[in-house]
Amino acid sequence: MSSNGKIVPSTLSVKDLPWQIMWHKDRCTLCGRCTAVCPVNAIELGVHRRRVVETTMGLTEAPSNVFGVYYGIRQKTDPAYACVGCGMCNLVCPNEAIMPLRSDEIDKLRFHVNRGGQPRRRGGRRNVPGGILDRIKFIRISMLTDPALDAGRHEFELRTLLGRVLPPEQNLKLLHDEGWIPPVREIYPLVIGAMSFGALSPNMWEGLQMGVAYLNEELGMPVRMCTGEGGCPPRLLRSRFIKYVILQIASGYFGWDEIIHAIPDMKEDPCAIEIKYGQGAKPGDGGLLMWHKVNNLIAAIRGVPPGVSLPSPPTHQTKYSIEEAVAKMIQSMYMAWGFRVPVYPKISGTTTATSVLNNLTRNPYAAAMAIDGEDGGTGAAYNVSMDHMGHPTASNIRDCYLNLVKLGKQNEIPLFAGGGTGKQGNLAANAAALIMLGASGVQTGKYIMQAAAGCLGSESDRCNICNIGLCPKGITSQDPRLYRRLDPEKVAERLVDVYLAFDTELRKILAPLGRSTSLPIGMSDALGIDDKAAADRLQIRYVV
Repeated sequence: MSSNGKIVPSTLSVKDLPWQIMWHKDRCTLCGRCTAVCPVNAIELGVHRRRVVETTMGLTEAPSNVFGVYYGIRQKTDPAYACVGCGMCNLVCPNEAIMPLRSDEIDKLRFHVNRGGQPRRRGGRRNVPGGILDRIKFIRISMLTDPALDAGRHEFELRTLLGRVLPPEQNLKLLHDEGWIPPVREIYPLVIGAMSFGALSPNMWEGLQMGVAYLNEELGMPVRMCTGEGGCPPRLLRSRFIKYVILQIASGYFGWDEIIHAIPDMKEDPCAIEIKYGQGAKPGDGGLLMWHKVNNLIAAIRGVPPGVSLPSPPTHQTKYSIEEAVAKMIQSMYMAWGFRVPVYPKISGTTTATSVLNNLTRNPYAAAMAIDGEDGGTGAAYNVSMDHMGHPTASNIRDCYLNLVKLGKQNEIPLFAGGGTGKQGNLAANAAALIMLGASGVQTGKYIMQAAAGCLGSESDRCNICNIGLCPKGITSQDPRLYRRLDPEKVAERLVDVYLAFDTELRKILAPLGRSTSLPIGMSDALGIDDKAAADRLQIRYVV
């Protein structure tokens, strides 16, 4: 109902909303915690009118009506304040008096979110149920040893290479002609994917960096984290911990001036440079950091005025083609660090990925290629981009690997896969499947947010308001009142837990294959699936 009491086209009832608030009057003490923490102001304190029928002892007088009032919680039905189902009200309620419940029918809100002529933006998650990776089985079991004991008994070196691995004769030729050999890094095969300093809160970023440093220096696991677009805090650039970081430059060039100015003061080289040409969650659309999250610090690092939206064009404006862009950017980044740091491009999953890869094979400076499939994404994007554009990760990485096999370069250019890895919680199994399909390593971001920080979003479109800076857990918010809810030390502890659990699960998968000394990259004969079309497409075994 509008302010003047009239029913207008955008008027909805509670029944029309995707999430409905269940409130128990008898349990509620009206403490106000639920209304205080609701990120979208979906609930408010309301005054309710109640009628009580009173009767006299005799039957001579008619019953009388007595009207009274009581205070309680009221759910708003305006589409701008629709409940997102995050459940923060339930988390803070001392009496379990309130809880969001999913509607039992298809909600009508999707037809009303475009008020003002703007299409709906969502913070992360494609919301496609299931996935091909979760259906792949590992069917090759070594009979020479007891598989149940292998994972705990053998010493595994779960490492992969980031950098161009040229044959010895080519290395010698480069060394003779140019005095240079392509740099190569030995890293852990699970990389924390690109999530920018503007997208994540300061506490979340600090927690991830603390966890990565602990994994490297205390546990000896060479875990790496990609900064995402927009630079990073200046103190990180000038610290020794930069060696655990993959710096990303993207089409907007945001934050790159800060990085260039810090090069003379860097105590260590970064692990690598990633040049982002596309994102799998919004291919062709580019990234978007909305104005809600561009505070003074983010604006200063990125060199823009505060409070403005920062869209990143999907391609470099100064380049005429992807081939020219890759060649020029890779060589210029190599020169910036004196040819000591690997440089590689990240592209969206697309049918043209093999074309980009073919150009990389002819460029001795190209260190690797990262492919970001359609199922990932933690940032802001239009619904139409997230739901109807993109290429699945599994088939794209398989196409690229088989293309390298044809060229005889499958051990030369590492491929890194991302996009929806661990979407259903099966991170190690998904990573192992992608490695056996041809990936040298896997990137994941959304899983880290879910597991290490307790993100409340889900594939059923629960919460998912990362884009507007109102994250109820403080993971993706730049508002100090919100991100102070997140303890960086607890994030670091959980990140270490995640990696230790992943490490154990990956060993449990690889040990029965009889490959305890190296990653089974491209070992597709160990994979099977109960879908004939998928088996033919991925060139793996069809099993039923």
